[in-house]
Amino acid sequence: MLRLAIGQFKPRKGAYTHNLSRLEEVFATLGAATPQPDLLVLPEAALTGYFVEGGVRELARSAEQLFRDLSQVHQASGAVPLDIVIGFYELWQTRLHNSALVARLGGDDARIRHVHRKIFLPTYGVFDEERFVEPGDSVSGFDTPWGRAAVIICEDAWHSLVPTIAALDGAQLILVVSASPARGLMPEEDGDGRPASLLRWERTVQGIAAEHGVYVALAQLVGFEGGKGFPGGSLVVGPSGEVLARAPLFQEELLSISLDLDEIPRVRAEYPLLSDLKSRLPHLLDELRGGRQDGKTAKGQAGRQGGRTGRAARRHDGTTATEHHRPGVSMPSGRASALPSDMPSGRPAVRSDPLAIDPELTRRWLVEFLRDEIVRRRGFERGVVALSGGVDSAVVGFLAAEALGPANLTALRLPYRLSSPDSLGDAQTVIDQLGIHAETIEITAGVDGLIGSLPDLPDPARIGNLCARMRMITLFDRSAALGALPIGTGNKSERLLGYFTWHADDAPPVNPLGDLFKTQVVALARHLGVPEAIVRKPPTADLVAGQTDEGDFGISYARADQILHWLLHGLAPDKIVGLGFTAAEIDRVRVRLDSTHWKRRLPTVAVLSGTAINEFYLRPVDY
Repeated sequence: MLRLAIGQFKPRKGAYTHNLSRLEEVFATLGAATPQPDLLVLPEAALTGYFVEGGVRELARSAEQLFRDLSQVHQASGAVPLDIVIGFYELWQTRLHNSALVARLGGDDARIRHVHRKIFLPTYGVFDEERFVEPGDSVSGFDTPWGRAAVIICEDAWHSLVPTIAALDGAQLILVVSASPARGLMPEEDGDGRPASLLRWERTVQGIAAEHGVYVALAQLVGFEGGKGFPGGSLVVGPSGEVLARAPLFQEELLSISLDLDEIPRVRAEYPLLSDLKSRLPHLLDELRGGRQDGKTAKGQAGRQGGRTGRAARRHDGTTATEHHRPGVSMPSGRASALPSDMPSGRPAVRSDPLAIDPELTRRWLVEFLRDEIVRRRGFERGVVALSGGVDSAVVGFLAAEALGPANLTALRLPYRLSSPDSLGDAQTVIDQLGIHAETIEITAGVDGLIGSLPDLPDPARIGNLCARMRMITLFDRSAALGALPIGTGNKSERLLGYFTWHADDAPPVNPLGDLFKTQVVALARHLGVPEAIVRKPPTADLVAGQTDEGDFGISYARADQILHWLLHGLAPDKIVGLGFTAAEIDRVRVRLDSTHWKRRLPTVAVLSGTAINEFYLRPVDY
């Protein structure tokens, strides 16, 4: 019986020594447990954080150095000997790798057992791993007193050949160490309020276990790095594909379970898929190498003439091995589930609402984001937000009040002489409902004073920009006075359509709504209990009487959001027309999207050297 513990760990970005010291408490906790574990598994990049970009060069350690550091911390904890698997950035033979160390800590047989170097380095979406580390080129099992195992890292598991090689090499337990940021808010049947990406992970790990008759343990990083959330949700799956244990979302956890490795022969006897593969593998490899004769391999022809080797072709119930699926387990034919569920291919399979969200998951996700970014990563206890009386800032107020506590949030009402009295009243309604501190600061004198000094009279658009920037000046000044971090309120629709003032609305360093379309913000607002009068009123910049966002756009948010959704997924305009939108609507949205990329980026800098910031010198915002 193997006693396994998974440490769902939240590292401080780039702080190797600090994170290492925290393991002393983990070791001590496990040492006091009954029964005490034989094996502790920690996630990918557990001692540094994952998104460190060029910081890899500063944070990488040799396996030998990491082993010495872990041994010292383990000894100081007073814990009993145990095996450990931990992901780290490795310096090996002058090369940098994303690796996993397997070692024995404590006792007479303390040593490094194995090092796996990640084979598949993602370079899509939010990932650019191969720019900073080199790929490994092999996967193999290793022996321990409790059995034979293999370790693979994150994307290695998405390529079915990698766990297959590990299983063919005798692994009874496949350990997957991962730092996989969460994506996907779409409600799913039996999703239990988990991100879509985590559900795909679970299906993938179940497929690995069921196909090969092995135990699989997935150790996930937890916490936020530059807005990207590692959700946790580590899990253990049995050799029949059943989930045996699952860690919670968005929090650290020590997940412990006992595994009976003697269960594997029984499962494999009933479902001999791995044995079938092993017997057919030479023939398949022959074909892969091009060893065909008139379209057939000699060995393959002999195999077909002689029937199945080593096992009867049919079972007593008349089914073949490949037909006899395990009850309750979905047997994947590949890794198609790795693709986003809303990724279009040709004409998309349109759901009733492709922008539907699980509002409770969204609330929890964003509250944890604010806590992590404001308190843990940036060291603030307080936040400050400008309340306009609209739905976006109201939602941010609700989220921030929950994340920080009402006593630690200050709301600013920042009216200009043209502002609607209703906006002030709606903002006050939110303040009263949440019980948060508030200040009302008139910006009229500041804005009009500047207008009076200008050589010409600005038009309404320029006045609007002056108001927006004056509000940010005020917000950041009150931030300094209160020791509170400014929190942004702009939504994804506004950002994509360029409907904001550069270096104003987008200036706050933390924004929980920037990846939610306006219609999704409205859905979240209703779930949070934002007053319906605020939710229902037409969105407006509140500068000119009767002005509305949708009037300026010439299209409703409901339709613009869906068009933006499909454009971002790469669907051609003519395909979007087939989904019920007019060419004029699509063109209106696409022109705004394509003409405002500059507003979503930092200023363009002339690159003159090999150390240009954000071109060659690359460090994440939270490093």
